[in-house]
Amino acid sequence: MSNKVEFLKSLTSLSDADIKAKIVEDELRLKKMHFAHAITPLENPMSIRALRKDISRLKTEIKKRTLA
Repeated sequence: MSNKVEFLKSLTSLSDADIKAKIVEDELRLKKMHFAHAITPLENPMSIRALRKDISRLKTEIKKRTLA
């Protein structure tokens, strides 16, 4: 839980362009993880879920900033 709080606090210091770049980077990493998991199982498959949630948090922050 504290990891989520730290992640959200770190977003406040980032600019919109930085967040968008991080979204693109994380989506690419997610694709690579899915591909690697299809070939050989990952050591921790829950990392896919965690990365997906981080991407969602980033997109939510972008949406919140555009509405404000």
